[in-house]
Amino acid sequence: MKAATVKELKQELGNRSQKELVEFCLRLSKFKKENKELLTYLLYEESNEVAYIQSVKREIEQEFKGINRTSYYFIKKSVRKILRNTKKYIRYSKKKETEVELLIYFCLELKKMKPSIKRNMVLQNIFNRQIETIKKAISTLHEDLQYDYEIELKESLLK
Repeated sequence: MKAATVKELKQELGNRSQKELVEFCLRLSKFKKENKELLTYLLYEESNEVAYIQSVKREIEQEFKGINRTSYYFIKKSVRKILRNTKKYIRYSKKKETEVELLIYFCLELKKMKPSIKRNMVLQNIFNRQIETIKKAISTLHEDLQYDYEIELKESLLK
Protein backbone atom coordinates (compact mmCIF):
# COMPACT_ATOMS: atom_id res chain seq x y z
CA MET A 1 0.00 0.00 0.00
CA LYS A 2 1.35 3.38 -1.00
CA ALA A 3 0.78 6.22 1.47
CA ALA A 4 -0.99 9.35 0.25
CA THR A 5 0.79 12.71 0.25
CA VAL A 6 0.22 15.23 3.03
CA LYS A 7 -1.70 17.47 0.62
CA GLU A 8 -4.03 14.63 -0.34
CA LEU A 9 -4.56 13.69 3.31
CA LYS A 10 -5.28 17.30 4.26
CA GLN A 11 -7.82 17.58 1.44
CA GLU A 12 -9.56 14.35 2.40
CA LEU A 13 -9.61 15.21 6.12
CA GLY A 14 -11.25 18.53 5.23
CA ASN A 15 -14.16 16.57 3.76
CA ARG A 16 -14.77 14.50 6.91
CA SER A 17 -17.08 15.22 9.85
CA GLN A 18 -15.86 16.10 13.32
CA LYS A 19 -16.96 12.73 14.67
CA GLU A 20 -14.93 10.91 12.01
CA LEU A 21 -11.87 13.05 12.76
CA VAL A 22 -12.10 12.24 16.47
CA GLU A 23 -12.34 8.55 15.60
CA PHE A 24 -9.26 8.81 13.34
CA CYS A 25 -7.26 10.48 16.12
CA LEU A 26 -8.20 7.78 18.61
CA ARG A 27 -7.26 5.02 16.17
CA LEU A 28 -3.92 6.71 15.46
CA SER A 29 -3.18 6.94 19.18
CA LYS A 30 -3.55 3.17 19.52
CA PHE A 31 -0.83 2.35 16.99
CA LYS A 32 2.29 4.06 18.22
CA LYS A 33 3.46 5.48 21.51
CA GLU A 34 4.72 8.61 19.69
CA ASN A 35 1.25 9.28 18.27
CA LYS A 36 -0.21 9.10 21.77
CA GLU A 37 2.54 11.36 23.15
CA LEU A 38 1.98 13.92 20.40
CA LEU A 39 -1.76 13.89 20.99
CA THR A 40 -1.16 14.34 24.73
CA TYR A 41 1.11 17.32 24.02
CA LEU A 42 -1.41 18.92 21.65
CA LEU A 43 -4.36 18.45 23.99
CA TYR A 44 -2.84 19.16 27.41
CA GLU A 45 0.59 20.76 27.24
CA GLU A 46 0.69 23.01 24.18
CA SER A 47 -1.14 25.78 26.05
CA ASN A 48 1.53 25.89 28.81
CA GLU A 49 4.91 25.64 27.07
CA VAL A 50 6.87 26.63 30.19
CA ALA A 51 5.48 23.71 32.19
CA TYR A 52 6.15 21.41 29.23
CA ILE A 53 9.79 22.52 29.07
CA GLN A 54 10.18 21.99 32.82
CA SER A 55 8.72 18.49 32.67
CA VAL A 56 11.04 17.53 29.80
CA LYS A 57 14.02 18.99 31.69
CA ARG A 58 13.12 16.85 34.72
CA GLU A 59 12.96 13.79 32.49
CA ILE A 60 16.36 14.60 30.93
CA GLU A 61 17.84 15.03 34.40
CA GLN A 62 16.43 11.66 35.52
CA GLU A 63 17.77 9.94 32.43
CA PHE A 64 21.26 11.37 33.03
CA LYS A 65 21.15 10.14 36.63
CA GLY A 66 20.31 6.64 35.42
CA ILE A 67 23.26 6.31 33.03
CA ASN A 68 25.44 3.22 33.49
CA ARG A 69 28.88 4.78 33.95
CA THR A 70 30.96 1.59 33.99
CA SER A 71 32.35 2.25 30.50
CA TYR A 72 32.23 4.91 27.82
CA TYR A 73 30.42 2.44 25.56
CA PHE A 74 27.36 2.42 27.86
CA ILE A 75 27.62 6.17 28.43
CA LYS A 76 27.58 6.84 24.66
CA LYS A 77 24.56 4.59 24.11
CA SER A 78 22.67 6.28 26.94
CA VAL A 79 23.56 9.81 25.82
CA ARG A 80 22.41 9.05 22.28
CA LYS A 81 19.10 7.71 23.64
CA ILE A 82 18.60 10.81 25.80
CA LEU A 83 19.35 13.06 22.82
CA ARG A 84 16.93 11.08 20.63
CA ASN A 85 14.16 11.54 23.22
CA THR A 86 14.98 15.23 23.60
CA LYS A 87 14.75 15.75 19.83
CA LYS A 88 11.40 13.92 19.82
CA TYR A 89 10.02 16.33 22.44
CA ILE A 90 11.37 19.25 20.42
CA ARG A 91 9.55 17.97 17.32
CA TYR A 92 6.28 17.86 19.25
CA SER A 93 6.57 21.52 20.15
CA LYS A 94 7.89 22.97 16.84
CA LYS A 95 8.94 26.14 18.72
CA LYS A 96 12.52 27.34 18.34
CA GLU A 97 12.58 28.71 21.90
CA THR A 98 11.72 25.26 23.23
CA GLU A 99 14.41 23.72 21.03
CA VAL A 100 17.04 26.11 22.32
CA GLU A 101 16.01 25.67 25.97
CA LEU A 102 16.00 21.88 25.84
CA LEU A 103 19.24 21.54 23.89
CA ILE A 104 21.04 23.96 26.22
CA TYR A 105 19.81 21.92 29.17
CA PHE A 106 20.89 18.68 27.51
CA CYS A 107 24.37 20.12 26.88
CA LEU A 108 24.62 21.40 30.48
CA GLU A 109 23.78 17.94 31.82
CA LEU A 110 26.24 16.35 29.40
CA LYS A 111 28.99 18.79 30.36
CA LYS A 112 28.62 18.28 34.11
CA MET A 113 28.46 14.49 33.78
CA LYS A 114 31.17 12.40 35.45
CA PRO A 115 33.37 10.96 33.95
CA SER A 116 34.10 13.98 31.81
CA ILE A 117 33.11 13.97 28.14
CA LYS A 118 36.49 15.53 27.32
CA ARG A 119 38.06 12.07 27.60
CA ASN A 120 35.90 10.62 24.83
CA MET A 121 35.89 11.95 21.29
CA VAL A 122 32.38 10.64 20.41
CA LEU A 123 30.78 12.36 23.41
CA GLN A 124 32.73 15.54 22.67
CA ASN A 125 31.50 15.44 19.07
CA ILE A 126 27.88 14.97 20.20
CA PHE A 127 28.31 18.00 22.47
CA ASN A 128 29.87 20.10 19.69
CA ARG A 129 27.14 19.19 17.18
CA GLN A 130 24.45 20.20 19.64
CA ILE A 131 26.19 23.54 20.26
CA GLU A 132 26.09 24.15 16.49
CA THR A 133 22.41 23.18 16.39
CA ILE A 134 21.70 25.60 19.25
CA LYS A 135 23.51 28.41 17.43
CA LYS A 136 21.54 27.75 14.26
CA ALA A 137 18.23 27.74 16.17
CA ILE A 138 19.17 30.95 18.03
CA SER A 139 19.85 32.72 14.72
CA THR A 140 16.19 32.23 13.71
CA LEU A 141 14.77 33.86 16.86
CA HIS A 142 13.81 37.47 17.56
CA GLU A 143 16.80 39.78 18.22
CA ASP A 144 16.09 40.17 21.94
CA LEU A 145 15.84 36.42 22.44
CA GLN A 146 18.97 35.92 20.34
CA TYR A 147 20.90 38.19 22.65
CA ASP A 148 19.62 36.50 25.82
CA TYR A 149 20.27 32.97 24.57
CA GLU A 150 23.72 33.85 23.21
CA ILE A 151 24.70 35.20 26.63
CA GLU A 152 23.35 32.06 28.31
CA LEU A 153 25.20 29.88 25.81
CA LYS A 154 28.51 31.66 26.35
CA GLU A 155 28.24 31.79 30.15
CA SER A 156 27.09 28.24 30.73
CA LEU A 157 28.49 26.10 27.94
CA LEU A 158 31.37 27.83 26.20
CA LYS A 159 33.52 28.67 29.21
